[in-house]
Amino acid sequence: MTSKAIDHKPRQLTRRQRNLVEAYVANGGNLTKAAAVSGYAEGESGRTSAQRAMKTPHVQAALMQEMATTFSRYAPAALGAIGKLVKHGKSEYVRLEASKDMLDRAGFKPIDKSQMQVAGDIRVRIDLS
Repeated sequence: MTSKAIDHKPRQLTRRQRNLVEAYVANGGNLTKAAAVSGYAEGESGRTSAQRAMKTPHVQAALMQEMATTFSRYAPAALGAIGKLVKHGKSEYVRLEASKDMLDRAGFKPIDKSQMQVAGDIRVRIDLS
């Protein structure tokens, strides 16, 4: 019985897979359009091949990385937009909701009503005499 060395190195994306991931994120998640612009065959067979590629673990990991990069790119603008609503929202309701959202994201979310805080020591004594 021979033993084969197992290669645990993560698979690299092909150029076509990389283009698929980038196009998919850039166009808002339309796989058909992403497949068409990234070199997959036209029509249903291209979409099927792209779908199969998107299910592989290394492409999924690349997709998550691309989304994180894109989120971080837009985060400052989103924060600025929320800040403008806090200061200049046209109604008290808009300013209140933007303020609550800003506080939530900063870690100052109020305790959920379904959560209970228990402090102290609970003892139960059963006397059967």
